[in-house]
Amino acid sequence: MLRTRNIKGFVSAADRLTQQTMRLLHRIFITPLDREDIHQLINKMDDVLDLIEDASQCISLYDIRKVPAEGRKLAEICVTCVEHLKAAIGMLSDLKHADPILRHCLEIDRLESEADNVMRDIIVKLFRDEPDTRELIKMKAVIELLETVTDRCEDVANIIEGIVIEYS
Repeated sequence: MLRTRNIKGFVSAADRLTQQTMRLLHRIFITPLDREDIHQLINKMDDVLDLIEDASQCISLYDIRKVPAEGRKLAEICVTCVEHLKAAIGMLSDLKHADPILRHCLEIDRLESEADNVMRDIIVKLFRDEPDTRELIKMKAVIELLETVTDRCEDVANIIEGIVIEYS
């Protein structure tokens, strides 16, 4: 429950930052990047945060107490994807770092593919081994949300790649 509240606080802070950025985007005459690129980047990053919050809320609301090891692995993949996004976005202010930025994006792509495989393995295992249908449904919903986090991280990485290619 505490983690869910913490995540909700982070998402609220990010939402405020998104709103401030959007206001600035409309007031500033010259932007460091194309307005549309900034807008897409902000929206897709917001999608990542919203999905993380959704997964956290589901875990709390569904009262999930036992997560299979593969589920933890999927959550770790999500964290790693977000860390790579943070690093890549942090380097966007100086596009002389094109190669390292693109390496982060490539790693996010690899992790998203790994997440697809992990999700499939978990779903197969759940349907094969979980005797409680309610638990199966709850866990499947959370696993699918976590995998979708990696999809949205890949979307952000694709936008970043486009920005790097356009400006370098």
